[in-house]
Amino acid sequence: MAATTWLPTSSASLNLKATKTKPTMPPTLRLMCYAQKMTYDGEPRAVFSSVKTFAPATVANLGPGFDFMGCAVDGIGDTVSARVDPDVHPGEISISHISGKTPNIHKLSKNPLWNCSGIAAMEAMKMLGVRSVGLSLSLEKGLPLGSGLGSSSASAAAAAVAVNELFGKRLTMDELVVACLKSEETVSGYHADNVAPSIMGGFVLVRNYEPLELVRLKFPSEKVLYFVLVTPEFEAPTKKMRSALPVEIGMAHHVWNCSQAGALVAGVLQGDLLMLGKALSSDTIVEPKRAALIPGMVAVKKAAIDAGAYGCTISGSGPTAVAVTDDEDKGRFIGQQMVRAFQKHGNLKASAHVKQLDRRGARLLSGVPANCFDSVSV
Repeated sequence: MAATTWLPTSSASLNLKATKTKPTMPPTLRLMCYAQKMTYDGEPRAVFSSVKTFAPATVANLGPGFDFMGCAVDGIGDTVSARVDPDVHPGEISISHISGKTPNIHKLSKNPLWNCSGIAAMEAMKMLGVRSVGLSLSLEKGLPLGSGLGSSSASAAAAAVAVNELFGKRLTMDELVVACLKSEETVSGYHADNVAPSIMGGFVLVRNYEPLELVRLKFPSEKVLYFVLVTPEFEAPTKKMRSALPVEIGMAHHVWNCSQAGALVAGVLQGDLLMLGKALSSDTIVEPKRAALIPGMVAVKKAAIDAGAYGCTISGSGPTAVAVTDDEDKGRFIGQQMVRAFQKHGNLKASAHVKQLDRRGARLLSGVPANCFDSVSV
């Protein structure tokens, strides 16, 4: 039987002609060919027709590191599936599906202009110069909304990395952070202490924004660090928690917090959990204002320290409380005491998770190469 060549009828049509018959292209092959369609000068071609990416949860502020320090947490986060979609207008994003077991997930919009994953993905497309194809995203939420674990940042990071992977990883980590900052600006302001560690992994210090300067703080690989994350059934919207902060502070508070921030950095670099924990617990500017808005938080912090934690503070803007330790079993015990304190002193149900430091950051989980066959035998 002779080979039959399939040719597109035009650049805008994906129905194929054959010399003897007119078959319909299989959906998978149609998608692969669309992913490799002609591009504008300088525009990157898709190296994958679809990808799946993951971005971890983050703990921002870490006590005295308000708005300039954060770290990534292993094992929990958001997942994004992205594909080149011929049904989406070139240069645009569509969010086809949002799933997850987190409460209030119905609040998330599928409009890419009002969704953190959509905003970050569009910004990444613009930075790459992608104009010839459209993309479809599917978001799987592993993080609760308004939890203080960088939920919006994880969605943005996973989406930006997905777009970057689709087109050959041309954007640097710093550029990916910039793409995500566009979405963060929509939610809570132009702050990188969540998105930077979610993209880069580990501990990250934000030194400057114009130009963006990010400092990776390497926690010693031989050291073990566990985070005890206790999240009450209580939503603390980021904008509300920011509005509670003081506009001005006294010199004494300034000097104290600066010294604690320095100790925090030293504790991270040296792997000194005792120093890290003490510094993390010592914020006198932000934590007291926010703790007053989270029922039981003061008692929860005391319960963590009494149970053997090196330190405890509010994760991001809350309501999650985070404690640090060097042992997983000890972490479970600390978590139990914190959960009880939320129930007893705040009348709030809470759940505890013990997780390690995520050193990798946002990453590709899987991908389908964008291979297009010139001819098919029939």
